[in-house]
Amino acid sequence: MISKDTLFALSLFPYLAFLWFLARSKQAPPLAMAGFYFTLVFVGVTIPAGIYTRVVYGESLANVDWLHGTAESFLTLSNVLIVLGFRQALLRCRSIHRA
Repeated sequence: MISKDTLFALSLFPYLAFLWFLARSKQAPPLAMAGFYFTLVFVGVTIPAGIYTRVVYGESLANVDWLHGTAESFLTLSNVLIVLGFRQALLRCRSIHRA
């Protein structure tokens, strides 16, 4: 049986492939693209935070609210950037079609 930690680590490879194809397509709005890349910052913060909570508190990250909330804020920020990027693109598209 694959552990959740192993599955989390393995999920990075499909995500990196997604980013590579999306960047090559040059179709994604720049702000949304920044949000997708910022998701890697979330991963980069979550892994050491999880290790820290295991070593210091003997708990999983989900059980240490202040660290879990801090780590999740990076995911929230990346999601906001993605949404704002696509919103910006839709508004531009609308203004082009109205003209």
